Amino acid sequence: MKKSLLLLLGCLVLTPVESMAQGQLEAYISFGLENNLVLKEKSIELEKSLLALKEAKSYFLPSLDFGANYTLASGGRTIDIPIGTLLNPVYATLNQLTGSNAFPQLENVSEQFLPDNFYDARFRASLPIYNKDLQYQKQIRADQIRISQYELEIYKSHLTQEIKIAYFTFLSAHTAVELIQSSKRLVLQNLKDNQSLLKNGKVLPAAVLRAESEVQNIEAMLIDAENKRKNSAQYFNFLLNRPLSEPIIAENQALDLDGITRILEETNLKLRPEILQIQTAESIQQTLLQSGRSFWVPKVNTFADLGSQAFDWKFDSRSRYLIWGLNLSVPIFQGGRNRTQIQRAQLGIQSIQNQMQLLDQKLHLELELGKNELQTQIASLKSAEKKLEAANAYFRLVDRGYREGVNSLIEFIDARNQFTQASLQQNIISYQVLKSLAQLERQLQTQTN
Repeated sequence: MKKSLLLLLGCLVLTPVESMAQGQLEAYISFGLENNLVLKEKSIELEKSLLALKEAKSYFLPSLDFGANYTLASGGRTIDIPIGTLLNPVYATLNQLTGSNAFPQLENVSEQFLPDNFYDARFRASLPIYNKDLQYQKQIRADQIRISQYELEIYKSHLTQEIKIAYFTFLSAHTAVELIQSSKRLVLQNLKDNQSLLKNGKVLPAAVLRAESEVQNIEAMLIDAENKRKNSAQYFNFLLNRPLSEPIIAENQALDLDGITRILEETNLKLRPEILQIQTAESIQQTLLQSGRSFWVPKVNTFADLGSQAFDWKFDSRSRYLIWGLNLSVPIFQGGRNRTQIQRAQLGIQSIQNQMQLLDQKLHLELELGKNELQTQIASLKSAEKKLEAANAYFRLVDRGYREGVNSLIEFIDARNQFTQASLQQNIISYQVLKSLAQLERQLQTQTN
C-alpha cells in the first residue's frame, strides 16, 4: 500500500505539467470572451461608433424634406391701388356709348403686404456639392471606430491573460489538493502501522501520538488547500460570467520550451493595440488641425423645391411652382474661433506625442521585466525539480530504512515533510512559469502554442 501511494505521489509531482492539448483552456477563453459583461459593453460602444460613421456618410447623400407654412395676417403696411380713379371714367364713357351698365363703378383698393390666409407647401431636395467639414467629420468618425476596435482588442487581451492566470491558479491549487491528499494517505497508513506495532509492543505510545499529530497537520493543510482551490475556482467562474459553483475541468498545460525561447527573443511592440490606439488619437487631432486651417474653404450646396403656394387654399396650375438653386457660403470672420481650434489641435498633438513616448517607455520596461521574471521562474523551476528529485530519493531511502528499523520515526516524518514541501513548491513554480508566460504573451500580443 505504501509503495503504491508513493508511486502515485511521485507521478503527480514529477510531471505536474504534461504535454497535453490546450483545448480546454482555449474553450474557456472563447467562452469568457463571448460572455464577459464588460466586453459586451465595449462591443456596444463599437457598434455605436459604426453607426456614427454611417451617419457621417449619410450627409454626402441627397436629402428630401417636406415643409409647409400657413399665415393669417391683419394690419401692417399696405399699398393703395387707385383702380376706381383710373378706370371709373373709362367705364362711364363705355356705359354711355353702349347705353348699358355693363361696366360697374370700382372702388379704390388698399392691399396689405402681409399675406392673409396664405399657404406655402413644398418638397425640398438638397445635396452638398463641396463641403470640407463633412469630409473631416467622416475621417474623425472612421478614426473613432478604430479607437473603439483597439479598446476592444486591449480588453480582450487583458481578459485572455486574466483567464489564463486564473486557470493556472486553479490548476496549481487543484494539484496541491491532490498532492496533500496523497500525502494524507501516507500518514494515515503510517498511523495504522504504528498502531499495529504498538499492539505488538514494538513501539512506544509516543510514536502513535506523533503519527496522529502528523495526520492532524496534514488535514489542516488539506483544508487550506481546498479553500484556495474553491476561491480560485469562484474567481475563474466570475471571469467567465458563470455561476460561481460551476465545476471546472482541470487539464494540465504543456510547457513549450521552444516557444518560450522564441518569445524571449521578441522585442517588437509596434502591433500593441495601445500604441495603435494612441496613434489613431493623434490622427484625429491632425484632422482637427486641418479642419481649423481650412475654415475659409467655401461650401457649395444645391437645392430644388417643388411645391404650391396660394391664398384661400387654392391648388391649381397657377399655384404650383418649381425652383432650383445653388448656395455658396464663404466664412469671412468668425470671432477667432478657427485660430482657437488650431491652437487646441496643436496642443492636443503635443499632449498625445508625450503620451506616446511615455507609453513606449512603459511597454518596453514591462517587456523587459516580464522577460526577467520568466527567466527567473524557469531557473527556479529547474532548481525545484532537482530538489524534488533529491527529496524523493531521500524519502524512499528513509522509508525503506524506517520499515527495516534502521531509521527513526522522526527521520521518516522529516523526510516525508521535505518531500511534500518540495512537491508543493515544484507545483507552485511550475504554474508560476505559465503565469509569467501568459503575462509576456500579453505584452507581445503573441501565443507560444
